Parts: sequence; C-alpha cells; structure tokens
Amino acid sequence: MLAKFVSLPRPIEDKVMKLKIWPFYLISVLVIICDQITKIWADTVLSYREVVEVMPFFNITLAYNPGAAFSFLADQGGWQRWFFAILATTVSIVLVVWIKKLKEEEYSLGYPLALILGGAVGNLIDRIAYGHVIDFLDVYYQNHHWPAFNVADSAICVGAVLMIWLSFTEAKGAAA
Repeated sequence: MLAKFVSLPRPIEDKVMKLKIWPFYLISVLVIICDQITKIWADTVLSYREVVEVMPFFNITLAYNPGAAFSFLADQGGWQRWFFAILATTVSIVLVVWIKKLKEEEYSLGYPLALILGGAVGNLIDRIAYGHVIDFLDVYYQNHHWPAFNVADSAICVGAVLMIWLSFTEAKGAAA
C-alpha cells in the first residue's frame, strides 16, 4: 500500500514495514509480563486449590496443569511437559516469523497473532520453569465450572477469536 503513494526502493520499504510491526511484539511482551506477574501473585498468595470467591460466577483458585487445554494428557508420566514445551516453542517461532513477514494489507492480523504469541510464550515459561502451567481464574455457573485458566490462556483464546472474526470480515471486504 505504501508503494501506491510513494515509490520507495525495496530495502527502504522493508524497513518501513519493520517499523510498523514492532507494536505486535510489544503486545506479546506485555501479555507475557501480565501473565507471569499474575501467576507469581496467585502462586505466592494462594494455597493450592484454595478458593477465593470474587463474584457469583467467578473465583480465584490456584491450580497446576501439567497437561494442555482442559488438562489434556495431564495424567501422563511427565513426557507431556517436554512435548508441549517443544510444541509451544515451534508455534512461537512460526508466529514470530509470520508477524515479521506480514504485508501491509495483512496488518490487522498482527494483533491476534501477537496475543497468541504472548500466550504461548507465557505458558511455555511455566512448563520449562515448573513442569506445569499455573492456572487461577475460575469461571462457573451454579455447580458447572469451566477449567481454571490464566492470562496466557485468555490471550490465546481472544487471539483465536479475532483471527476467525478477521477471516470473515476481511473475506467479506475482499468480495465487495
């Protein structure tokens, strides 16, 4: 899009785009920082499985998840720690490269990718440091509890929803 207004040599145009992607990496770093600060807080202040009622549908409760989403593979012998760490590392590398290679017309995709990257790295830090992910957010209705989650999980989910939403809105805009 930049080339439509000003004809710049390719190396200069590449540098301009690199300047435009740094906010995505900043978003990822902010997600990681918020995630780690809140996990350290929860692990320091709460006892394991202690429930602190906040609202009629929301508790704070410390939980450890050695598995993946919904405690998938949590009951395995420990190999899943490294499996999920390798998977998160691979996904994170792919996301860093994907963000770096975004074209100007794909700029909006950088926001969900940044959220997913920040969440993936946040949970990766836990897996490597502790062998499990620290969860502490508990949303429920009556006696039906959603599995406990954390800031990183929230960022990944919001990022995924944004990607889906963008795929529909940008496809609709391209068809017009």
